[in-house]
Amino acid sequence: MANEEAEKKKNTSSSEAKQPLKTAKKKTLGWMEWLRGWFYLVYEMLFQRILASHLQNPMPLPPINDVTCIVTGSTSGIGREIARQLAEAGAHVVMAVRSTNRAQELIRKWQEEWSGKGLPLNIEVMELDLLSLDSVARFAEAWNARMAPVHVLINNAGIFSIGEPQKFSKDGYEEHMQVNHLAPAMLSILLLPSLIRGSPSRIVNVNSTMHYVGFVDPEDMNVVSGKRKYTSVVGYGGSKLAQIMFSSILHKRLPAESGISVVCNTPGIVLTNVARDLPQFLQVGYRLIPYFIFNAEEGSRSTLFAATDPQISEYCEMLKADDWPVCAYISHDCRPTNASEEAHNIETSYKVWEKTLELVGLPSDAVERLIEGEEIKCRYGNSQE
Repeated sequence: MANEEAEKKKNTSSSEAKQPLKTAKKKTLGWMEWLRGWFYLVYEMLFQRILASHLQNPMPLPPINDVTCIVTGSTSGIGREIARQLAEAGAHVVMAVRSTNRAQELIRKWQEEWSGKGLPLNIEVMELDLLSLDSVARFAEAWNARMAPVHVLINNAGIFSIGEPQKFSKDGYEEHMQVNHLAPAMLSILLLPSLIRGSPSRIVNVNSTMHYVGFVDPEDMNVVSGKRKYTSVVGYGGSKLAQIMFSSILHKRLPAESGISVVCNTPGIVLTNVARDLPQFLQVGYRLIPYFIFNAEEGSRSTLFAATDPQISEYCEMLKADDWPVCAYISHDCRPTNASEEAHNIETSYKVWEKTLELVGLPSDAVERLIEGEEIKCRYGNSQE
């Protein structure tokens, strides 16, 4: 694994040295990068099942009886599978969701199905609405007040409103950018005190191969300047790329002694609730090619792997020591892979980091202060300045 990453770094070092000069005037992806991104997407859809054929389904998990996992968006799709399988493996699972009633119904169902197989599942529900940064801040405040550890934070919840017009949250941010990047980034920072208590711990960001066709302008994260035409693909791809860029800087900012690993992963092309936003004729097509597309259980495997495999923390530590520009990225086949060329743009990644903290109302030195055990002020939630 180390040799593989070293070789990748060697191959890209010369281009990265020229990156700041090249990207200073860059306004969007080059057409070669764009075509390469779509090639990766098509390749993943056609061959993901073959590439992941070595994996068991469901994914066997190690004993995790003393592990607390927070899973966002866990009432549907792969999030539901992630929460259920972690709970059945013995973890204390916190379902962080908008619809608490729906989550409670799921828990009742799971407990009935699990009856007689072992101890009752240890699952609870907490309200979290990623379209409200106040809700994110309140969730973090409520959890941190328990003085309880978090061993794994899984930022799973996301949206892809295919073909929909541009929409903004009540906080004023483009919805894809807020739900897929800004809110999870804010949650990750605010939960650092609890993640430190749970050390060694992990932040797992469920990403997407769509980041290969994404582009981020740190000064126009809402895509409103007119420099680029907004489409749902622009919104979604950009949000997923921003997530990797932010995660990469967070990975660098967290000292090794904190014991916190940062991982992004792609679940593959999965038939989940994202399909409900597709045009009707595409939904039909989605269901006509079940061989190529993962179901939710199959799509949960890379996230479960990133959350539980004992070698992940060693891999992240190795990347930190090598000063690799991108955080750990796990493919749908549960193998380390490389993020897009644009994700390696360290200059833009730092700008995305700074802009993200500004937009979610956190100080630029939030990580350093929280690592030192200090309190910070946030523009949102109950602890507003």
